[in-house]
Amino acid sequence: MNKKTILTILEKKRLSDKITMLTCYDYVTAKLISSQDIDAILVGDSLGNVKLGYENTLPVTVEDMIYHTKSVKRGNSGALLITDMPFMSYEISVEDAVKNAARIIKEGGAEAVKVEGGGEIVDKIKAISNAKVPVVGHLGLTPQAINKIGGFKVQGRTEDKCNKLISDAKAIEEAGVFAVVLEAIPEQLAKEVTLCLKVPTIGIGAGRYCDGQVLVIDDMLGMFDNPTPKFVKKYADISKIIKTAVKNYIDEVKEGKFPQESNIYK
Repeated sequence: MNKKTILTILEKKRLSDKITMLTCYDYVTAKLISSQDIDAILVGDSLGNVKLGYENTLPVTVEDMIYHTKSVKRGNSGALLITDMPFMSYEISVEDAVKNAARIIKEGGAEAVKVEGGGEIVDKIKAISNAKVPVVGHLGLTPQAINKIGGFKVQGRTEDKCNKLISDAKAIEEAGVFAVVLEAIPEQLAKEVTLCLKVPTIGIGAGRYCDGQVLVIDDMLGMFDNPTPKFVKKYADISKIIKTAVKNYIDEVKEGKFPQESNIYK
């Protein structure tokens, strides 16, 4: 498998070849995902929800992101490795933004970073990009702004908000992003953004017309029993398999069926 780079992602838009991306947070999962020739792996700050047990992504730190990126890096065999910059690691100042992006690249081993926001962070995007760190943008439902937007709700439903999102997309493209994640917006709006940008769009709950798709790996594998967003398709029910396996193990230990002769050293 050829190593994927940002040039791979840009070329896929030119060729109308759909981009594939999944989140990942650990070595073993990275080995499994990258063995299937996926284009990009995102070490998302969603690890706050699905790995660390937080209510949202806000408590996640730069150190958390570096730790998990290092783990994923060791298991990745070819996908472009992108890492989220967590809440308040880039918003306060250009200096903070560049310093923290550099740490994620140097210490974590990421090949690009992702930031949430539009026109209000173009100075940070420019500075990070000028520091030779590739940047992915993120518009629509931005989980780091969950307190401001009032919950996990579909964005861009009014004309004003549609126009704002399109304007933000153009602004961050001009600032230097090489791709834009569009989360939880109406399909037609995502189509308009995709058509007006030279860089690719990657949708999560943004319909069929984006240049690529991304899902949280734990959601698409069915690692949780709780309801998932409408845009998630469960490709497996791993939680059921794990629960059954653990129950069988407990029963066999209690009944003396494990370990068996084949599990014993002579």
